Amino acid sequence: MPALAQLSARGSVARTSAQVPARPQRATVACRAASQKNSSYEEARNPLEKAAIGIATAAAVMMGTFSPLVLVPPPAEAILVASDPVKDAGAILRNALPINNKPIRQVQASLEDITGALKQPPAQALAQTSRDVRSAADVLSRQRDAIIKDFAPEKKAAAIEALEKLADTLTEFQAVVGAKDRAAVPIKQKEALAYLNTIEEAMVKGFPFEIPKEYQDRPLLLGRSTLEMKIRSPNTPEGPQTFVQKIVLDGYNAPVSAGQFLDLVLRGFYDNTEIQRADGFVVQFGDPEGPAEGFVDPKTNEIRRVPFEMRVQNDKEPIYDFTLEDLGRVNEQDLGRVNEQPVLPFNAYGTMAWARNEFENNSASSQVFFLLKESELTPTGSNLLDGRFAVFGYITENKDVLSEMRVGDKIEYIKVLDGKENLKNGP
Repeated sequence: MPALAQLSARGSVARTSAQVPARPQRATVACRAASQKNSSYEEARNPLEKAAIGIATAAAVMMGTFSPLVLVPPPAEAILVASDPVKDAGAILRNALPINNKPIRQVQASLEDITGALKQPPAQALAQTSRDVRSAADVLSRQRDAIIKDFAPEKKAAAIEALEKLADTLTEFQAVVGAKDRAAVPIKQKEALAYLNTIEEAMVKGFPFEIPKEYQDRPLLLGRSTLEMKIRSPNTPEGPQTFVQKIVLDGYNAPVSAGQFLDLVLRGFYDNTEIQRADGFVVQFGDPEGPAEGFVDPKTNEIRRVPFEMRVQNDKEPIYDFTLEDLGRVNEQDLGRVNEQPVLPFNAYGTMAWARNEFENNSASSQVFFLLKESELTPTGSNLLDGRFAVFGYITENKDVLSEMRVGDKIEYIKVLDGKENLKNGP
């Protein structure tokens, strides 16, 4: 079956720049041909480049896609690791919301800081947590009006209720810290962040950008949706096990990608199917039985494709059709936009993205993968996935069980918990 990059068992050939569709209004593109020079680990010019090639080789070997003809790692200057990257899926999703309210972002920063505080010795952890909770409560009290004024009118009532519950939770949180109940701290933090999520999402007014006309008739997720996935694993050391996970799809930054996946979920496409790849690097599924390599749309009797879609930080709308490596490249030395950071990065364990043919950006259809992030192989800011594969969601609960999954484990179902109303052009 296809690997992470969805390489066909029949093999694939690297395309030349002449095969890239011409879209001068969006990008200037120049792709490598397979005949261009190759670097090897032994020929690396410095430790950073060696690290880049090592990462690329290890990942490719695990994906079953290693080919010395096409494996050309990025130059060393392209792999500088971002300082103090955000690795929590919930925090990434909060940061990805199209809002700009400084007080609520200050509350968010204080509550998220508790995660790092808990890594300290007990006394220091409680002291730092106390400061963070007091800071969040202070901002919430002093800046209440500034927070409320940014609520969308139709969401205001629910958001004010969440605001009041957050204030009460912070009061309870201070009592927990005062009692030195360190075990209860993460529980209260999770409760506070749940109310914060409601408050921040209530600040999103309308949809932040216009989707290109050629994709407006696709299933589109104009917001977010939470899913539940249940997997049964018959062969664990403890015997048969059932795993239940929650997934959040982000249509604010990947409406076409998230919409087409949600459409398949509502069709029951993934129900009673199997995990088809679980190699310590990714967990992958979605290749249907039979000759088709994707979802065959009953309206057209053809495989429905998913365009490559990625929103970059500080861009007003997503990029379509081209990877960051493609964009802006005019020669082999040009890195294009590869150093720019996606709004939805591969920072978190359980990052969800479309699998596709290696040299066909718009070839995804139904196969998806979860990344089992390992810092040695996929260091934040220097991995070979950001900018090349289209992220559209994250596992937000029970992500650690990904490491327990095996090929042949059955997906009993994926169902929608909320956000179905945000789907346009669904089944």
